[in-house]
This record gives sequence, C-alpha cells and structure tokens, in this order.
Amino acid sequence: MDFKNKNYWALILGGSSGLGLGTAKKLAQHGMHLCIVHRDRKEMLPQIHKEFERLRENGINVITFNEDGLKVETRNHILEALKESVGQTGTVRVLVHSIAKGNLKPMNATTESSLQNADFHITIDAMAISLYDWTRAVIDKELFCESARVVSFTSEGNTKAWPYYAAVSAAKATLEAITRNMAVEFAKLGITSNCIQAGAVDTPSFRAIPGSETYAERSLKKNPFNRLTTPHDVGNVVYLLCKDEAAWINGSVIKVDGGESLR
Repeated sequence: MDFKNKNYWALILGGSSGLGLGTAKKLAQHGMHLCIVHRDRKEMLPQIHKEFERLRENGINVITFNEDGLKVETRNHILEALKESVGQTGTVRVLVHSIAKGNLKPMNATTESSLQNADFHITIDAMAISLYDWTRAVIDKELFCESARVVSFTSEGNTKAWPYYAAVSAAKATLEAITRNMAVEFAKLGITSNCIQAGAVDTPSFRAIPGSETYAERSLKKNPFNRLTTPHDVGNVVYLLCKDEAAWINGSVIKVDGGESLR
C-alpha cells in the first residue's frame, strides 16, 4: 500500500459512480484516505453507501457529502469538515474532478428544445470552471501537501463534434485550458495539473448521451484491444499520477484509451 501511514487524502468530486468511484477504489486499495463529494437522488443512496462501505474495508478513513459542490457555501463547509478530519499531520495529495453536470441538447432541433445560452453557462461552470474554484479553495485552506496533484477528466469530444454534445464539448475545451494555466501558475506551490482523456467508458454519464449505444459500438471497433475503457483503467492512471515518480508530469492531456483514439 503505497500511501499507507502517509496520511494522504484524495478529494474526489463526483466519486459515487463512474470514473470518480473507479479512482476511489484504486486509491483506497493503496491506503489513501478519501473525501467524496457527490450529488445523487435518494433512491440511489443505499447502493452508493454499500460502495462506500467497501472502500472502508481497506482500513482507510472515508468521509462523504451528498451535497451540491458547486455552491460556495457548500464547498466551504465541506473543506472545513475535511480539514478537521485531516488533522495536524494529514494533507490532500490529489484533487480529482469528475463532475458530470451538463445539458445534452441539439443545436438544431425540430421536435425538442434546442441548446440555449444558459445551457452553455451551466455546463461550462459545472464541468470546467468549478475545477479552478475547488483548487483555489483547497489552496486557501492550506490543505494540499508539498507535492500535490490535480486531475480532471476530459473526452474525445474536446476536438470532435457530436450531436447533443456541444455544451459539454465546450466545457471540456475550457477544462483543458484551465488545467494548462493552473499547471504553470500553481507549479510554484508544488501542484501539478493534468487531464485524463479516457476512451468510451460505460458510465451513467456516458449512457445519458443520446446515441451512446452507437458510440460504444464504434469505439469497440476502433479499439485495438476490442473492449471499452473501464473506470478501473482510469483509476490506475490517477494512482500512477499520485506516486512520487510522477511529479514531473504537468499540464498534459493523457490518453487512457488503449489506443482507441488512434483510429
């Protein structure tokens, strides 16, 4: 367990499913404590709590918040609770941004509502600008360790146009721009910032995209390994980025897709 006895914490935004939960499982296996922020409906909580209990079976501390992490007052309250849990010797080793809140609407609609200006604002704020907001807040609370990591998740939609995906595509491009600038400006604080571009992953947010079945079939044909990317694949790379040896990886978009994007 690489991180056992180091009192390292991972702050995971959107950690109850998909890439966030996959990352939480991997880091828990290596002894990293977890603070998970998520936003889920009441009927989903029993299964989510089972997943959280499995994380605790690794002998780590896990604190969770089913709250809207996009609100300033909520963010402050969570970080105060995290600071108390971390104590005098603990630090945040990694901030993982896996927030998937956006509008999936077509630009040119005939039978449904089309994408509006407000849809872009909501999506970009939630899926991109909030990365900076949380990073800045963790810095202000002096919670990061001396060599900390910020990791967020982008997609192939950062450069490709897909129906219904325009607002999310704009958010991913913004997310990458913010990451590059944080990589430069926060380096003096010992913080690296990187994006992971995963291949097609069967997650709740992926299934919400209209036509996701077609995308999945296409990805399977493109992938040299003839399978989709999994949350475990992505969690493995976040874990690698958290190791001491990854301290010189900064400002990158790292593809974790088995070569899917090469075709």
